[in-house]
Amino acid sequence: MRVNQPAGKYYSTDYSKKLCDLWDFRGSGVTNMHGSTGDIILLGTTTKQLEEVFWTLTHDMGQDLGGSGSNLRTPSDCLGQSRCEYACYDTNALVYFLTNEYQDELH
Repeated sequence: MRVNQPAGKYYSTDYSKKLCDLWDFRGSGVTNMHGSTGDIILLGTTTKQLEEVFWTLTHDMGQDLGGSGSNLRTPSDCLGQSRCEYACYDTNALVYFLTNEYQDELH
């Protein structure tokens, strides 16, 4: 299952702990952070657990699930101006805008 990464891939300790606790409880505990898709990949669960995971991620953690398809994949960005003195524009703001603008196509 794919979960959208936060802008710039900045994670709070609290978020990381909640994500790991959820996956230990509902899945295999195996993750792939930013694999070939850029998303967080949660590997190994049962069909019965999927809706429970989706609910916890979207309602309790305020997380977008991400997505992929033939039209648009989940946008990803570099750290941009938050860490790079040579950045020409705010990459985090751009990805936030693109995600909101094309959310329907992602899903």
